[in-house]
Amino acid sequence: MAIVLSLVSALAYGVSDFLGGIFSKRASAWQIAVVGQSSSTVFSLAVALVVGGSPTGRDLLFGSLAGLGGGFGAAFLYRGLSSARMGVVAPISAIGAALIPVAVGLLTGDRPSGMALVGVVCAFPAIALISRVVDDDPAHRGGVLDGVLAGVGFGMLFVFLGQIGEDAGLLPLAASQGTSIVAVIVTATVLRQAWVPRDRAAWAAVSMGPLGATAQGAFIYATHHGLLSIVSVISSLYPASTVLLAAVLLRERIHRWQGMGLVFAALAVALVAAG
Repeated sequence: MAIVLSLVSALAYGVSDFLGGIFSKRASAWQIAVVGQSSSTVFSLAVALVVGGSPTGRDLLFGSLAGLGGGFGAAFLYRGLSSARMGVVAPISAIGAALIPVAVGLLTGDRPSGMALVGVVCAFPAIALISRVVDDDPAHRGGVLDGVLAGVGFGMLFVFLGQIGEDAGLLPLAASQGTSIVAVIVTATVLRQAWVPRDRAAWAAVSMGPLGATAQGAFIYATHHGLLSIVSVISSLYPASTVLLAAVLLRERIHRWQGMGLVFAALAVALVAAG
């Protein structure tokens, strides 16, 4: 169940990133982030009221901290997606999203089986190969920095989401989405970027709300069934779906090494599942 939920999370993240890249080329990336996170907050809160649960103050605190990391990551992800190729920024962000929670999980007592650990190891070259790009375009090089900053934010998002208790329900998720809006606004203000969604094109990001909430909700439930170090790695393979969608719909070329990365990604999932 942990593997299935992690894959659902990865798929939802990948599709959301793809749409974020499309929308960020039509409107300010900061506006897209604010609208998308706001939509996720409303959707998460509505589902949380239906699902119920008994969140503690600790659960809500970790949810809020997760939102700060997620908002910071989303802001730089969308900024990168607006100027660089989709197959560059999203994969690089996934390295930090996987590495940070794996390190935290192992340091706090996660002990995956030998085969699962091999799968975790395979996931990192998968991400690296998918993200490898030979390109002299300065805008694409700038996308690398945005991808790194996004990865740090998403890594912290995963770490804090993994601390939410099993009986908490989805209210901590709504708290996470709500504080992520604050993180985006603060980051945009510090960088002197316009974040108020005045462009009509920015409101298309409302469609990203259910995807973002599904991705994070599936991740939370996956950590209830499996180790953080395993779940975070599988969920961090989301660039595979982003790259495939960009190749099919935008005709972005998949290089040979990216194809090898996709093979490594499939191998990583298979090994983790078998372990």
